[in-house]
Amino acid sequence: MEADTERFHPVNPSLEIALATLPHGVEFRFVNRLLSLQPGVRAEGEYLPTADLEYFQGHFPGDPMVPGVLLVEAVAQLGGIAAQTDPSLPPLGSLRLAGIRNAKITGTARPGQTVRIEATVLGRMGGLILIGGTASVDGVSILRCDVSLSGQDVA
Repeated sequence: MEADTERFHPVNPSLEIALATLPHGVEFRFVNRLLSLQPGVRAEGEYLPTADLEYFQGHFPGDPMVPGVLLVEAVAQLGGIAAQTDPSLPPLGSLRLAGIRNAKITGTARPGQTVRIEATVLGRMGGLILIGGTASVDGVSILRCDVSLSGQDVA
């Protein structure tokens, strides 16, 4: 799949560095490419699920689609990148998904379809961060949600 590799080659080295801040192993990353970043404010990215991913074997046989919970996780991961790159605040340690609100899954993403993700930092209070996010395929919205991230000050 050389075309996909070229397609997801970083457009900007600083975006690649920001993407590398995700603490997840490569097997659990749902952001392949960072398209834009306003540190501490918002980010846009893409996820390209390939047909060989294990979760497609059971979700659903003969009709594979990205599980909605993984789309929510993609928003959380992208939101974490935006929040953790805030130049006025030190990154939080052990940042984790702590809550999901107002999630509406209105469509599907299938193997080989590029999922466009957007995440905006809506607020912060101590170690809590509220993120608003969306996901779309071919310009059609498939997800809207708010997620809470929780982390700890690193001493």
